[in-house]
Amino acid sequence: MSELVRARVEERLVKLRLGAVAQRLDGILSAAARAEPTYLDFLDQLLAEETDAKQKKRVAMGIQIAHFPAVKTLEEFDFKFQPSIDQKLVRELATGRFVAGAENVLLFGPPGVGKTHLAVALGRAVVEAGHSALFVTATSLLATLAKAQQEGKLADQIAFYAKPKLLIVDELGYLPLEKQTANLFFQLVSRRYERGSMLITTNQTITQWGHVFGDEMIASAVLDRVLHHSHTLLIQGDSYRLKQKKRAGLLGSTKTNH
Repeated sequence: MSELVRARVEERLVKLRLGAVAQRLDGILSAAARAEPTYLDFLDQLLAEETDAKQKKRVAMGIQIAHFPAVKTLEEFDFKFQPSIDQKLVRELATGRFVAGAENVLLFGPPGVGKTHLAVALGRAVVEAGHSALFVTATSLLATLAKAQQEGKLADQIAFYAKPKLLIVDELGYLPLEKQTANLFFQLVSRRYERGSMLITTNQTITQWGHVFGDEMIASAVLDRVLHHSHTLLIQGDSYRLKQKKRAGLLGSTKTNH
């Protein structure tokens, strides 16, 4: 192949936005010269190279946009330590099909049992499946909505949180809400109802949500919409953090933070 033809091919690859193939053109051509594939196999290899590169780039960008607090995967989750979890349901949720159906996921359990780990891991899996996601703590979410309301920008802020296909709200219920704040959360839930999925982690059982929201009617209205199309996971087990402290022999020490 003359240098002129090679340069022209590379230029056209760039124009067609086939950047991965353009960058690896010499290596791909060398491998093809050794293996002597058919025209169809060579074309298949080119398309596979570019598709894989674009998928990795898309996933990386989706994970960055999601603002996950840490890198957590299902492979790292210790299901043996939390045998109460329905692994089959978790694996099904990891396919992202629940997002396609605008269904919700509720993760119940006491502090430290792995709710946030599962939420992040499922969020990453959803991004890898081709959907957009956003992670936010309940405290941050509600503070942002309250500030937006004060500034007359509530509609825009709710629209922002309504945009991702999956909105992950972590640690709902750790602090009781004022009625006005609870109403803001209800407005967001109503906006996303049957349009987008929510994954909510909470340490409070459903029977306690009236106390969490400071108003039984608002709690009932939120639950009605969240539970209508939903999957629930209840984690009944020990805290991972306490487990680690036990292993380190720290429990009982005056320096232990609880």
